[in-house]
Amino acid sequence: MSRTFTLSEAQTLLPVVEALLRKAQMAGARAGELEQEMQELSHRIFMSGGMHVNVAQAARRRAEREKALQETRDTLAEMDEIGVQVKDLEKGLLDFPSLMDGKDVLLCWKLGEKKIEYWHLPEDGFAGRKPLDSRTDKTRAEKDRPN
Repeated sequence: MSRTFTLSEAQTLLPVVEALLRKAQMAGARAGELEQEMQELSHRIFMSGGMHVNVAQAARRRAEREKALQETRDTLAEMDEIGVQVKDLEKGLLDFPSLMDGKDVLLCWKLGEKKIEYWHLPEDGFAGRKPLDSRTDKTRAEKDRPN
């Protein structure tokens, strides 16, 4: 892991990364809608053996889709730059690399949760989430370890 967060640092960043997550979700959903629209148009053209298509409108929609995809990529890159790991964009799963008892762990948060209350080992994933306990208070001393 590169950057690590204390629980306090992760909690402080949560409103910022939640806003970024929602932005990425909205852009991704918009790109998905536009992709579906483009596929439906292609299907209608195929089923009718060809038809008159408003090429300018189709090109605008394609450009809108590309813009939404780029916004999603840029927002995810911004979160990555902060050091937050997006595990599932659709579900809103985020991990904050941290240290606990000298081991690399991930502080785990899911969209809709008020605060970070879970952690797991990197290999365990979301299914291995455990409630935070007193060990997470010790991360400050371990945070001083060079990254």
